[in-house]
Amino acid sequence: METTLDYTQKALEAVDQAYIISLRREFHEHPEVGFDLPNTLDVVRRELTDLEVTFTEEYGRSAIVAYINRGYCGVTIGLRADMDALPLTERTGLPFSSKIEGRMHACGHDAHTAMLLGTAKALKSVEKQLACTVALIFQPSEEGPLSGAELMVRDGLMKEIDFIIALHVENLIESGRVGISPGVALAGCLPIELKFFGKTAHATMAHSGVNALAMAVNTYVAIQNMMSTQMNPLTKYVCSIGVLESGTTHNVIPDHATMKISLRTFDQETEQFFSTRIRQIAENAAAQQGGRVEMHEGFRALPVVNDPVVSAAVVRAAEKIIGKDHVVEVPVKLGSEDFSCYIHEKPGAFVRLGTRNKDKGCVTLPHNNDFLIDEDALSIGSKVCVQFVLDNMHGLDF
Repeated sequence: METTLDYTQKALEAVDQAYIISLRREFHEHPEVGFDLPNTLDVVRRELTDLEVTFTEEYGRSAIVAYINRGYCGVTIGLRADMDALPLTERTGLPFSSKIEGRMHACGHDAHTAMLLGTAKALKSVEKQLACTVALIFQPSEEGPLSGAELMVRDGLMKEIDFIIALHVENLIESGRVGISPGVALAGCLPIELKFFGKTAHATMAHSGVNALAMAVNTYVAIQNMMSTQMNPLTKYVCSIGVLESGTTHNVIPDHATMKISLRTFDQETEQFFSTRIRQIAENAAAQQGGRVEMHEGFRALPVVNDPVVSAAVVRAAEKIIGKDHVVEVPVKLGSEDFSCYIHEKPGAFVRLGTRNKDKGCVTLPHNNDFLIDEDALSIGSKVCVQFVLDNMHGLDF
């Protein structure tokens, strides 16, 4: 009779590093952005079909949810990978560099998707021994203005899942290590767009127009002043103005200006303070020039707060794979992630997979066009997911 140790070993041995790396390179060569993922989805469908893993596309848009041991009367464990790339032109010089100009997998989502398929292959080999269902979530548009996770949750995905984890490559952690933040892991994000409206005039007759650029510039200066004089210096936040666009020529007073702001906070009170004050500042700046302003808030990603029970279970699983000394606690980051949509509904944990390797040049951080990762770490990611499932298939005590 096969023991737990036997089928655990069998599943871990079924984690195929060559398979994972090959898929990662295929995804890397054909990066796709947002919800427009035809090639990526075709590859995921192809692999799941070859593995005889059932899947559905009923949740969200351009998304796939696959199932190992679907229908088992027990817990359902969610494993999530994001699939979308970034609008960057790659400059890595890799032999499998992006073949699509202006698009690049610069945040590791190619690796995440490949690792999840590697996990699917390994768990399928022991499907009959599983005492749970595993939902493999292939999500679009983590990077986009419209959240792929939000759409999947809105369609009811989390009603069938009991707890969930996601892995993300991390070049701040050495390859061969796994990191986790027990508790708050990532900030919330609120994108804000300000549109200023005025009236055109000849540059020599500025007094006859209403200068929208002046409204935006005065708003920019006032926001900087507000942060330096009205915010507690110990409060963790980021309020970065990344876009200020106005005008088309030197001799016309512009009648329109656009400002885009990235606000990152860890609590509702700080976010609300910024939202209210930015609106007040912009309205005052517009009124001073005789114009008007519209403020639009984009998708609000909540802070990522790891559940302590799920986090501890991840740590135990990772220690079995790489040893206790290679599992590290990582500090809170001001980045954000729509994984928060899932764990707002059910317990979960966002896990970091170390991919830094200075000897291989894998040191650049994500969202840069020379971003590299140590592919040798990817099998560790799949093994941690496999171990996590096998350890917790009978459920967790929350």
